[in-house]
Amino acid sequence: MASINEIANYAKDNADKLGINKFDIYGSTVDETTVQVDQGEPKQVKASNRSVVTVRVWNEDNTMGVTSTTDVDPKGLELALKTAYEASFFGVKENVPDFSPEATIPIANTLHDKATQAPVSVLIERLLLAEKEILAAHPAIQGVPYNGLAQRDIDRFYLNSDGAVRTESHSLASVYLYSKTEEEGKKPRSAGALRINRSLENLDIDGCIKETADKTISHLNYEKIKTGKYRVVFSPEAFLSLLGAFSNLFNAQNILDKQSLSNPDDLGKQIASPLLSVYDDALHPENVAAESFDGEGTPTRQVSLIENGVLTGFLHSAGTAKRMNAKPTGNASIGAKVSVSPNFFHVFAAASPEQELSLETAENVIFIDNLRALHAGVKSLQGSFSLPFDGWIINKGVRTSIESATVAGDFLELLKSIIYVEKEVELTPGGVAPNVWVDELSITGE
Repeated sequence: MASINEIANYAKDNADKLGINKFDIYGSTVDETTVQVDQGEPKQVKASNRSVVTVRVWNEDNTMGVTSTTDVDPKGLELALKTAYEASFFGVKENVPDFSPEATIPIANTLHDKATQAPVSVLIERLLLAEKEILAAHPAIQGVPYNGLAQRDIDRFYLNSDGAVRTESHSLASVYLYSKTEEEGKKPRSAGALRINRSLENLDIDGCIKETADKTISHLNYEKIKTGKYRVVFSPEAFLSLLGAFSNLFNAQNILDKQSLSNPDDLGKQIASPLLSVYDDALHPENVAAESFDGEGTPTRQVSLIENGVLTGFLHSAGTAKRMNAKPTGNASIGAKVSVSPNFFHVFAAASPEQELSLETAENVIFIDNLRALHAGVKSLQGSFSLPFDGWIINKGVRTSIESATVAGDFLELLKSIIYVEKEVELTPGGVAPNVWVDELSITGE
């Protein structure tokens, strides 16, 4: 792909030639290599280079058109600008998107930290070794049907006709392992783990192997549980997946579209236990995929969403911020329309609880490790959920795997029923969080 300065010059020259005064361009390139293995043999090797550039143009009547392209040479940009200009005459007349007022604010620490990509042979060798170690961990483990080791380089840029120019680059490496058991007279059991880092060299593959094997083995001796109300402990990953499923609670675009569990007047209201605080923090030091600006060029930042159980903020694009008399928060993506989404959740204990709770002493609590079927079991506009899960019933530190069960409840009620937020946080793909204890939820066993 051409350099950011070349693209900016091409765009400006072509815009002048076409008589376009106002435009912006956002683009990204991902160079990725992924390998998979199966029973000691390479199964799949994929390499891809994906680019997408979104061009927005405003006409003299201030309506906007959008087009996407993968071609950023002078001819490609000229065609994209021309197409977006023609489309602008059919653009919306109300709440027309505009440049972010923060698109030209300097960013102190733009990331330009790329790791050296390892050869494909090294990726295959390491993944084959990981599969071999998991299979050797227990005779019942018969396969690692889902696995992948990937490395990717990501380049992003944003520029506009007001002089904004932003660019950043970073690398990511990830490993995913998911093993399955087969034992005569028993149901197959399975478990998985994921690790992410900025480079393959620092990727914790050994930790991923150990977690996958330990979890899988812990599910071998399983029991049915009775349907009823139980005290429930959500793992960091499980709690964050639920929080993500109901993120319309904080999403200003959803709120304006009346597709949210919140409304603008809810700021300052107690919506959760005083023990809970939640931030959206794209620049959290643990976020290996941190981005310093969003699709509109707005700098990303830490946004307080819940503080001591009180709703303190929403996630904004430039447009939603203008309509709600707030500041953009760096959570926008541009395309045919501007969308808003969380970057990286940080959940933590806000206050000291009345009593410390521990899985070593608790009696008959359900530990939910992983929630499944979120696409089908969550009614995000009603606040309700009914989800199958993987987990254990824990009695004084002794874990017994649950054969199969479903947890159901109302998300807003769940937030208010939190009785303990542990201090130790854990990194997951969606953010950092600790174990979160909920007083009582409905569990349906077999």
